[in-house]
Amino acid sequence: MLKNISRNKWFLLMVLPATIWFLLFSYLPMVGTIIAFKSYRYSRDGFWASLFQSDWVGFKNFKFLFATHDAYIITRNTLLYNLAFIILGLICSVAMAVVLSEIVNKKLAKVYQTGMFLPHFLSWVIIGYFAFAFLSEDKGVLNQILTGMGMHPISWYSDKTYWPVILIVMNVWKELGYTSVMYLAAIVGIDRSYYEAAMIDGASKWQQFKNITLPAISPLIITLTLLNVGRIFYSDFGLFFQLPRDSGALYAVTNTIDTYVYRGLTATGEIGMSTAAGLYQSLVGFILVMAANLIVRRIDKDSSLF
Repeated sequence: MLKNISRNKWFLLMVLPATIWFLLFSYLPMVGTIIAFKSYRYSRDGFWASLFQSDWVGFKNFKFLFATHDAYIITRNTLLYNLAFIILGLICSVAMAVVLSEIVNKKLAKVYQTGMFLPHFLSWVIIGYFAFAFLSEDKGVLNQILTGMGMHPISWYSDKTYWPVILIVMNVWKELGYTSVMYLAAIVGIDRSYYEAAMIDGASKWQQFKNITLPAISPLIITLTLLNVGRIFYSDFGLFFQLPRDSGALYAVTNTIDTYVYRGLTATGEIGMSTAAGLYQSLVGFILVMAANLIVRRIDKDSSLF
């Protein structure tokens, strides 16, 4: 073993920074999960004293999520929105990657790719203000267009009818450039001789995609989908909090587990309840990833994560 370590010492040094990062920020904080089973109270002696001196309450903190009448709404919203993000995001990203790969002018393709990638780096705070410029009831661009066409303006931040579509479209728009780049890299790596042979045989673009591109990138699609399934009980806090501007009239369609816990934490200050919610999300995500990976492993062993 020591001989192998000595032989691969430079490779081990390369992964050392990432290993230290995971130990400090991923594994060491796992000790704090016991807060989910305690009534956490601050102590003058520091965090560890607060942690061990707080009273045990068992599963009482978990009742915060399940005993309320909002439990069904926040669970439904979190699951359905994430399913829509996974399915539509996958379809749009693969389609955009295929389109970019077909552009002959590579400089123009780089311009398009950069323009699509830019929204990924914008915070939801900035995007929220952009959206407000369009959706403001008084001076919003959309309402001015509707008024100019002789239609009544819409109270966008009071009417929940349109927000499921708005949230899905904005999330796909923001992440489209980032995810499509990964699929584009996989498509570019496909041997072009396959496409040349297909064109000689008279295959259409759709047939080339179905029989060459899709099978080649399917391992990447499965891997990214499995990772997304693991976070299906999490929601993008900025999307559901900043974009609707925390409008109470929209809670029925914008309230998710993360935003609900945040509002509960700011109102009550109960750290144990928010920790219980995080632990619940992590456990469910872990179970879903394991189950999805098991299904994929039974269908195609080589495409599974492990």
